Amino acid sequence: MKFTVPLIATIVVGQSLCPLAGSDGPQRSNHLVLASSAYLKRAAQQPVDWYPWGPEAWERAKQLDRPVLLDLGAVWCEWCDLMDRESYNRLDLAAFINANFVAVKVDYDAQPQLAAELERAQAVLNLPSGLPLTGFVTPDARLYLGGSYFPRQAKGDKPAFEDVLNQALRVYREHRSQVEHDGVELNKGR
Repeated sequence: MKFTVPLIATIVVGQSLCPLAGSDGPQRSNHLVLASSAYLKRAAQQPVDWYPWGPEAWERAKQLDRPVLLDLGAVWCEWCDLMDRESYNRLDLAAFINANFVAVKVDYDAQPQLAAELERAQAVLNLPSGLPLTGFVTPDARLYLGGSYFPRQAKGDKPAFEDVLNQALRVYREHRSQVEHDGVELNKGR
């Protein structure tokens, strides 16, 4: 059984592993504070503890035994900016992400080969792609779930990002062997 789009389509709204309330507030620096990319610099003050793509993030994911939340975007992408404002700038959602995932942000323009690899992996799993590309990856760099833009609240066939996070965490915890077997391997050395 492969974990692909149907998992996201069957997310049950309101069943959170960790309830989230809405609030915004003061920001702090994360691991992107020294980034040279404009897209990564823009996220350096977000409350999500973002890492750039690289060995430190993968080591942290393995050490904590957490999935990686991957955000691939671009400074010129309006949907990326919208998702940042709706989700990644929320203190409550950032706290949930920081407690359950290792968050990695990638600049589409600065790493075109990686962007192409991620888009290919999304296609192999028959996941929606585009920018932003949102992916969930095992600590051994196997993409197992993802999509594109997810709104703050469910809209039409798009589930709320909070529900997607909870589903990705639930699948990782409850179906680990299948996730590791069926996920698409990424080159984490870049």
